[in-house]
Parts: sequence; structure tokens; C-alpha cells
Amino acid sequence: MGRSRRQDAGLLVLRAGTGGVLFAHGAQIVFGWFGGPGLAASSVGMERMGFRPGRPSALVAGGGQVVSGTLLAAGLATPVAGAVAAGAMAGAAAVHAPAGFFALSGGYEFPAFLGWAAAALGVSGPGRYSADHLTGHRLNRPRLAALAFLGTTAATCAVLRRRAAVLQGRDLRQDQDQGQDRHPHQHPHQDEGQTS
Repeated sequence: MGRSRRQDAGLLVLRAGTGGVLFAHGAQIVFGWFGGPGLAASSVGMERMGFRPGRPSALVAGGGQVVSGTLLAAGLATPVAGAVAAGAMAGAAAVHAPAGFFALSGGYEFPAFLGWAAAALGVSGPGRYSADHLTGHRLNRPRLAALAFLGTTAATCAVLRRRAAVLQGRDLRQDQDQGQDRHPHQHPHQDEGQTS
């Protein structure tokens, strides 16, 4: 049974809202629009969050949101756009995960919901009122959807593993520095007294 016009209109509304929010957030990162920090400050922030190198990481994260948000809103290459957006939001959710789920406490509620909505659009397709429909769904094939989600999942896992390694190395260095502060080097005469 085909979709009704009402369902297609609902997909259009969902695409416009999800894509618009993704675009705006990405534009804050890359261009400094809408009161955002811009690329230079975002690059520093990415380094602090464990995404290295910072500038390419900020470009990929912000640019991915700008492009995927635009494509989702237009309904063009919807599976790819949904997969890319979901991957970007998975990275954001990982940053907020230590604070728990709810956004009120700084948790990952917002990026998780945004990524879930984008992924759902990538799976369901854009509906009749979309650029994909106008182009005969050439960029909205089931095989393309599968490849897009598999590729994005692999890339996201690789990025998050690298981030975890960076953070673990940083914590180890901090522990070592704190240990040296707590146990300063003994005076040479102390060592002589202990060995005599």
C-alpha cells in the first residue's frame, strides 16, 4: 500500500525541521553563524574533547551537519544524508554521555533524538514532496541506503575509538603528573642513607 499525501506531507515537515536544525548547528561550528563559535574556536573545542586533529575534526563534524541537513531538507540523497547526520550525532552523543541522558543535566538527549530522526528519514525515504522523487529516486535506492549506513557506522566507530584512545592517554599523563607532584624526587643524601 502506497503512502498517502498526508504521510508525504508529514515527511516533508519532519525533513524540514530535522534538516534545518542540523544545518543551523553545523553553520555555528563552521561559519560562526547564529551566534556560534566559528571554525577556529570549534577546532580548539574539538581538541579538548579528544577529537584530533581539531580543525579537520571540526570541518568534518560541522560540514557534515551543514551538508546532511541541506540534503535532508531538500529530500535529496536521503539515505546518505540520514546516515551522515546520524554518524555526526553519534559523535556528539558520545561527548555528552558522561552527563547522562537528559539535556537538563548536559546529557545526550538532544543529539540522540536528532540522530535518530535523521536515521529514520534515511531508512523510510523522503516521500513524494522531495528532490529524490523528482529525480526518479536515483539516489534513494535500498542498496545505497545499506552502503551509506554501513560506511557511516564503520567511520563513526573508528573516530570514537580514536577519541577514546586520546582521552585515555591524556588521563594517564595527568595521573603520572599528579603522582610526581605527590612524590617529589628524593634528595641524593636520602638515597645514600637508605643504602648504607
